[in-house]
Parts: sequence; structure tokens; C-alpha cells
Amino acid sequence: MSDGYPVRPANMEAAREQAVEVLMEHFSRNVMELDEFEGLLDAVNRCSTTSELRELLSKLPPLESSKPATDLMPASGGAPVVVDADRVRPHGFLVSVLGSTTRAGRWIPARKTFALGILGGISLDLREAVLGSGVTDVNVLAVLGGIEIIVPPEMAVEVDGMAVLGGFEYQTDSPLRSNPDLPMLRVRGLAILGGVHVEVRLPGETSREAKKRRRLERRDARRRLRSGRDY
Repeated sequence: MSDGYPVRPANMEAAREQAVEVLMEHFSRNVMELDEFEGLLDAVNRCSTTSELRELLSKLPPLESSKPATDLMPASGGAPVVVDADRVRPHGFLVSVLGSTTRAGRWIPARKTFALGILGGISLDLREAVLGSGVTDVNVLAVLGGIEIIVPPEMAVEVDGMAVLGGFEYQTDSPLRSNPDLPMLRVRGLAILGGVHVEVRLPGETSREAKKRRRLERRDARRRLRSGRDY
């Protein structure tokens, strides 16, 4: 039974394209007949979630010198990685004035970070960040500027903020924090004639792709709800 290629598509359209590539590779190696190949292509187009694609690809036989097919689909994400307390700085500062500041990749945020954006922008990408146990505080102030905070789906997040002639947005499906020793991000702040945006994204996913994914997930949830009512 097959388990997947290390590719993480950001949306269903990309996932289907990669699933088709996997099927084409199997067909080119004479692993399946033409009728089976065409039937699987139709099945891929009928799939509405990555879970359905993973289930479909799991039935493919593994290819020599290739990884299993279901790693093609993004995993749901495991528990956040926790770093030792002595590696976490107590305080950190990020300032952007008429410019931009970005933190991304594998980095360790301070226990308490203050981010100030004045006529500039700050982007904090925490999808690969390693946090200390307990609460990590990020206090933000955006004045005629913007602050973007990107978190992975598995990270517990709390957000409190206020906007004055600006925006303070937060949209997530992140889990509730059930273990006090696991990392939690707490964002607090103020936006004045500016904006603060906290968003959940998959690895490598852009803001536009995340919006499209959430729209497709909501549509799929409504479809499943309607199907349940029909029984």
C-alpha cells in the first residue's frame, strides 16, 4: 500500500494536479492498464477534499525508488515543537518605520515580543517557528502601517485587539489549548489608521490560496451537511 510524495499542495486544484502526475507516473511504468488509469482520473476529479485524494492514492502500489503516493497530500500537522526554556529570550523587539521587517523560517520568538509598524509593515511567519512551553506574547502597534502574523493550523492562538480607523482581523480554526505546557501564542495590540491581520496558513500557502482553501472547505462542509439531512 502506498503512502506518498513529499509535496504539500496549498489547495485542492493543486492537489488534483499532483495526484494526476502520480497516476501518470504509475501508468508510464506499466503499473496499471489504460482502463484503470482513466477510471482513477475520473475518481480524482470527483474528490472534493485532500483526505479523499489520500484514500484514493493509498490504493496504488509503491513504485521502485519512489516514496509512497499519499505524502503528496498535506498532513494535518502534529503538535508544536517545544524548545528548552533557556533558549528563549525574555524580550524581543521588531520595529518598522517607512520600511518592512520580516521574520520567517526556523526561528525562536522571545517570550514577550513587541512589534511596532509606523508607515511600514511587519510580517511574522510562525509556521516553522519553535516556541517555548507555555504562553508566548506578541504585543503589536500599527500606526499607518500593517502587521501580519501567520500561524500553522495546529498552534493554539488567543487574540485581543482594537482598531481605530483601521482593522484588527483574526480568522482561524486552531485548536483550544488543553495542555498548559504546550505552546500558545497570545496576540494583543492596537491598530490606528492601520491594520493587524492574524491568519492560519498551511506550509508554503499564500494568503490568496488560504482564502480559497477555506472557501472550498466551507462549501464541502455545507455539502456534507445537506447530504446528512437527506438520509
